[in-house]
Amino acid sequence: MKDNKLFSQEMSKLFDIGDQIRESLSDKTRIRDDVLTRSRQLIRLCANTIRAIHRNNLDEITLLLEESTSCAADLRQCAGRNTDLYFAGYTQDALKEFVEVNVLYSIVYRLDIPSHIDLQVEPATYLKGLSEAATELRRTILDIIRTDHLDEAERLLGALDEIYNLLITMDFPDAITAGLRRNTDILRSVRERTRGDLTMSIRHQRLEKVLERIGKLQGKS
Repeated sequence: MKDNKLFSQEMSKLFDIGDQIRESLSDKTRIRDDVLTRSRQLIRLCANTIRAIHRNNLDEITLLLEESTSCAADLRQCAGRNTDLYFAGYTQDALKEFVEVNVLYSIVYRLDIPSHIDLQVEPATYLKGLSEAATELRRTILDIIRTDHLDEAERLLGALDEIYNLLITMDFPDAITAGLRRNTDILRSVRERTRGDLTMSIRHQRLEKVLERIGKLQGKS
């Protein structure tokens, strides 16, 4: 009888441990759900900000940047209590988008590019966001080419080049850089295509000017 009573007490303690673990995991699940919600919200805000940048809507950009900065801070605070949630893919992907939009905004509007410390993100996340900002510059450059502002397009291509030149020096294992090498390879292709598009546009513009001068000379003769 004593042995059975002792066994029952031991099992009772085990059930108490189970209750404690269940409560802990329930709390963590609630935090995870909150982190996921904030991650999706931040990604949505960043996507809207990028669209506003391409439309050159400064009022909307300012408002969205303020909202995304606040959302990123909330996300870091929420996920920061649990290291595994903070370093989870969905959290870092959202913060990567936050880096992308801030870098893109800074380059397009000729501001100082914020660092990973300024944006309070991990170095690997910053580098991936930097690479995606450079990739997004292609769209900006193509939009500018259509308006014949080729000097500005050349400036942005120069920024794209500088980012690429930085990224190729980050020769570290993928486990450290979170797969940065793939992003860099994609950027190299984007860079080459963008350079080709801009070169063709510059040549076309020069040809138009030559033909225009010839037309004026013929008109005078």
